[in-house]
Amino acid sequence: MADGDKIRVLIVDDVSDTRENVRKLLTFESDIEVVAAARTGKEAIQLSQESNPDVVLMDINMPDMDGIAATEQIRQRVPSVQVVILSIQNDQNYMRRAMVVGARDFLTKPPNPDELVAAIRRAGKVAREERSKSSQVFVSPQGIPNLAMKSSRLSRGKIIQVYSPKGGTGCTTIAVNLAVCLHNEETRVVLVDANLQFGDVAIFLNEQVKNSILDLAPRVDEMDPEIVDSVMIKNAASGVHIMASPSRPENAEKVNADQFAKLLRYLRQLYAYVIVDSSAYLTDVTLAVLDVADSIVLVTTQDIPSIKNDRLFLDLLMTLNIPLEKIAFVMNKFDKRIAISAEKVGENLKQEVVAVIPLDERTVIPAVNRGVPFMLDNKTQPAARGIYTLAEALRAKMIKRDTEEFDSLVKR
Repeated sequence: MADGDKIRVLIVDDVSDTRENVRKLLTFESDIEVVAAARTGKEAIQLSQESNPDVVLMDINMPDMDGIAATEQIRQRVPSVQVVILSIQNDQNYMRRAMVVGARDFLTKPPNPDELVAAIRRAGKVAREERSKSSQVFVSPQGIPNLAMKSSRLSRGKIIQVYSPKGGTGCTTIAVNLAVCLHNEETRVVLVDANLQFGDVAIFLNEQVKNSILDLAPRVDEMDPEIVDSVMIKNAASGVHIMASPSRPENAEKVNADQFAKLLRYLRQLYAYVIVDSSAYLTDVTLAVLDVADSIVLVTTQDIPSIKNDRLFLDLLMTLNIPLEKIAFVMNKFDKRIAISAEKVGENLKQEVVAVIPLDERTVIPAVNRGVPFMLDNKTQPAARGIYTLAEALRAKMIKRDTEEFDSLVKR
């Protein structure tokens, strides 16, 4: 195998014996090449930019900064590089934090050699795919950066997560009607049900769950458009495609966070918008969606428990280093008779309320019971106008973000 075809690996560990043992282990693999080794997190960040690795094997405990912090900085600076975390502690909290900052895999030390090699190969494949996509930015003979629209990160589909840390705020209603609002012939939309135990997305569109995410989860590493299309539920009335949750709650555990994140990344290649309806409970799947989402529609209502939970959630995002710029704050079921105004809540949480969706039970409840989103046949009602406002706010936020990103690319 030519050197250029090998998976390039950077080993990061503060123990020299560990670095050497992993290096020796990988010399037996003809398709893997160790290109550098680092003793600290800061050194790893520097070498990840200098040695052009596909995969970083990252120890979690190091003297200057932990592997999760180093992973976050590496992924920010070199997004195509995939990180496999190695830790003595098989701790769910570490795994969750690693996943949130963009780690590809998490293995317990000392890793099983076969598991380590398999993880490197999986990560290497993703790195090559990401690098291929990022080749969209090139400089013309005149020195002007151009964007190849088919592969550009800026033109890829947008993942929009609809979430509330409190149940009963109307997330599914918003997700379904937002999907209908955004869908047209030029901007295809897929609606993904991330409430894997008790998802209702299909019911809201009067569809039977014949296929679900269970049909794709085991095949996330070998997906193609035909496979995805065969599993999608196509809602004839709206044109929206639906990726349904499992029909039985006990099957939810058959889908893990890594599979779900991979699925969303693939769907953004096929659809202009990937709308994800999430449950209130912060499962690993929900956290994975938070990590890959381009925008998070955070829903609140005019009650103190909902507002309190939103505050806690915003604090959590800062702890997880998820940019608050992703947030599109929405007040649902707004009743002007209640003294708690959208402006007061926005000021209290230091978040602009981008849309207020009025309480409109005569429109919303019959639409849910009929399985016909109100954005299809009640577009002039107050709730529908609120959804329109939200859709336009999301478009504006993402256009602004893409413009800023494009400008930064031009200046480089």
